[in-house]
Amino acid sequence: MPHRRPNVKGELSFSNPAVRAWLFQILAVAAVIGIAVYLIHNTITNLSSRGITSGFAFLDRGAGFGIVQHLIDYQQGDTYGRVFLVGLLNTLLVSALCIVFASLLGFFLGLARLSDNWLLRKLSTVYIETFRNIPPLLQIFFWYFAVLRNLPGPRQAVSAFDLAFLSNRGLYIPSPALGEGALPFLLAVIIALVVSAGVFRFNKNHQMKTGQLRRTWPVALMLLIGLPLAAHVMFGAALHWDVPELRGFNFRGGMALIPELAALTLALSVYTSAFIAEIIRAGIQSVPYGQHEAARSLGLPNPVTLRQVIIPQAMRVIIPPLTSQYLNIVKNSSLAAAIGYPDMVSLFAGTVLNQTGQAIETIAITMSVYLIISLSISLLMNLYNRHIALVER
Repeated sequence: MPHRRPNVKGELSFSNPAVRAWLFQILAVAAVIGIAVYLIHNTITNLSSRGITSGFAFLDRGAGFGIVQHLIDYQQGDTYGRVFLVGLLNTLLVSALCIVFASLLGFFLGLARLSDNWLLRKLSTVYIETFRNIPPLLQIFFWYFAVLRNLPGPRQAVSAFDLAFLSNRGLYIPSPALGEGALPFLLAVIIALVVSAGVFRFNKNHQMKTGQLRRTWPVALMLLIGLPLAAHVMFGAALHWDVPELRGFNFRGGMALIPELAALTLALSVYTSAFIAEIIRAGIQSVPYGQHEAARSLGLPNPVTLRQVIIPQAMRVIIPPLTSQYLNIVKNSSLAAAIGYPDMVSLFAGTVLNQTGQAIETIAITMSVYLIISLSISLLMNLYNRHIALVER
């Protein structure tokens, strides 16, 4: 039998595992590049055969359609680039509102699941098990068609002191406009916040040294009320209010919150709060019970124990899954197209795409926006998670 020479380390042979690994990786990269080149060439060929020019020059063309809700000035003759900004701001608005409301409601429900009160514990359980198992799109339809669209018309609108009006056209509230005392008022608020933070730090250091607890909120409340009030008296009003009035068949003036925004905010907040509640409950239960007993042995009341001992330790468990829920809120906001809320998907990947035919560009811009928003939220939450992480010394 002939003698087979063993492979020498570094030998360029197919039997060498390192050579095979590099060869397979090169083939995989070449295949990906080849597929990408084929798809790009095929797309360019199809676009040219249909007479569709690629590029982003269409963003400078006039849109020619109106938008019900816009946080910045918008007219029908504005460009598609302006439409993009309007849709982006509307998406950020509903995402921010849902994140705030879902977090507050979910935190309360998570604590209620752990309450000693039997009724409160069971009600929160029923809420969580009900709303987290109903698809968000169905909840959006429920709030929009079954609740908000059945409100009275503008002439029979529910009025709150003739300042705010609720009807099937939306919620109309006074709109603020900056006055001559806006800058002094803002400076007074900033000074009050800075001084309050300094008092809080001083009281905390005093407590660490002496064990004596000094409350910060009375001083902070006096500063936050007194300084802005003094600025208002000395320099004039910081804001002027444009109150809505019924003119004809609808209200004019003020700020309008359309039913689509309310339905989307309610549905996504209720849906996501059920998941956040379970995250809060799991985070609190992850803290060893000995921490509760230690705080109780020191005579700390339950609210102080929860705020100073339990929640800070539970946040390390809460933050990672909470980040996923915030990302889900941003992505689920695209369901707004189902009820006509003018968000990024409805305006840019819908109306603009149909009018211009620039499918690749509009979809690419929309996908990039959602990617950037999601990555930004992940970055901020990861920075906070790193800030509260335990560090071994």
